[in-house]
Amino acid sequence: MQDDKNAQGVFRVNAKPRGRQFFQNPGPTNIPDRVLRAMDRAVLDFLSEEFLAIHRACHAGVKRVLKTQQQLFMYAASGHGAWEAALSNVLSPGDRVLMLESGYFSDSWTQMANHLGLQVETVPAEWRHGVGLDAVIEKLTADAAHAIKAVLVVHNETATGLTLSVPEVRRAIDEARHPALLFVDTISSLGCMDFRMDAWGVDIAVGGSQKGLMLPTGMSFTGVSAKAVAASAEGKTRRHYWDWREMGGRDPQRFLGTTPVHLFFGLEEALKLLDEEGLDAVFARHHRLAAATRAAVVHWGGNARSNVKADAKGISKGVKAIELFCADDARLSNSVTAVMLPEGHDADAVRRTALNRFNLSLGGGLGTLGGRVFRIGHMGDLNEPMLLGALATVELTFKTCGVPHQAGGVEAAIQALAAN
Repeated sequence: MQDDKNAQGVFRVNAKPRGRQFFQNPGPTNIPDRVLRAMDRAVLDFLSEEFLAIHRACHAGVKRVLKTQQQLFMYAASGHGAWEAALSNVLSPGDRVLMLESGYFSDSWTQMANHLGLQVETVPAEWRHGVGLDAVIEKLTADAAHAIKAVLVVHNETATGLTLSVPEVRRAIDEARHPALLFVDTISSLGCMDFRMDAWGVDIAVGGSQKGLMLPTGMSFTGVSAKAVAASAEGKTRRHYWDWREMGGRDPQRFLGTTPVHLFFGLEEALKLLDEEGLDAVFARHHRLAAATRAAVVHWGGNARSNVKADAKGISKGVKAIELFCADDARLSNSVTAVMLPEGHDADAVRRTALNRFNLSLGGGLGTLGGRVFRIGHMGDLNEPMLLGALATVELTFKTCGVPHQAGGVEAAIQALAAN
């Protein structure tokens, strides 16, 4: 490996940093060595009894994490595939759905629904705070004809570091006495924070492999209530690969096409890791690491909490210090923290320096948040030393890039960890 400096002692920007990369992206996330080793094996016939036993165990394990006794369908696809499966099985072109705006991913789901011929009505939100549930009740109460067939919610908005309370959304639907189905995207929350599909009255839960389940991207799934299964019998949207009628009635539920056996090998091991730690302990660990991350960010900004609001799809002018993007303390995510930089400082330039100089990979701002926000993922296979190393390197990067900040963010994170 070449040196990082040339003969004159000048740092070469293109030099490959040494050491193992600290990967703090909010998905895909770090894959535990045990999961990698579990996948490092010869292929099995996916119809063999040996593999079907693994398939059944994984099916049951994912249902345990979803906390459901209802139907589960799995796909060889990213989370977007599971989104499409949910929409195309239950709904028909021309149906109305209500989207609760939360950020980039609620917008993306909206775009997909539009492409499938659905009519999307949005409960608009300022991205730093999220929707007000009174507005949800108002929308549903006004729909006296019950034309709205489903309410769509992103439980944890990965782009903004904001969560929405699923039980509160369920209560809003019930208070409006509306029969709409409740669809919830759990992609960046499942396995990181508590999710109770059955107890919360969720009709369709959409999940993916590459975040809290600590796997490579490529497997997704939907938990489906009996009410949603019944509604799917009337759905008129065209589908084939996603069709639950084709998948159902088999033990275990089969893929249409070849089953991704190596993802199942990894999933079996990932579920063992979650079971060994215990889900409550997993959620507590995520809460503890998230609180430490937020303590560092707040300290870097000198405890600044401005009233600067996001416009329809971004941030308005006037950010004067490093801040948490999510401005509602009750909705802060335990999976990812989105960090705003002071106006005039490029978040993407900070990320490039962190990666190219110090081998730290951070998440970028998505869509119109590009260059304004960077994201620190703290989900999946992560512990205190890994997080503290990443936070120290973020502070080093601020110093290197000339981003104004209050030094000592790592100590603030240590104090938060000690308090927990």
